[in-house]
Amino acid sequence: MTSNLLLSLQITALGMGLVFGAIILLSVMMSLLTRFTADKETASDSAEAGPVTITPIPSSSVIGEHRAHAAAVAVVMALAELKQSQAFSEPQTALVSAWQLGMRTRQLYQKGLPLARKTQKAGQE
Repeated sequence: MTSNLLLSLQITALGMGLVFGAIILLSVMMSLLTRFTADKETASDSAEAGPVTITPIPSSSVIGEHRAHAAAVAVVMALAELKQSQAFSEPQTALVSAWQLGMRTRQLYQKGLPLARKTQKAGQE
């Protein structure tokens, strides 16, 4: 009895250790990948960029033109998005899904009710 308990605890500890070891290994690998593949900016690159220039603030008439252009661009983008969303709209769903139809058919079959009514032609009985 105690040997089974000890064996089960050892298997549990081994499994948990493997899981946590794999998680730690993945996190170390991700940090190494980000460290080696990230774009690094060196001090010489920032010195070559040159001095920072400050642009003056435009007058109010220029700001109004920029706002008008921004509004026009926003309207064009909204219309394009609306047109694209209408082009890829989802098809209309059926009133009863296939799953519901199957379940209802099975229930009717279990109750012994006819699934479809047969029409009788004139003269046949």
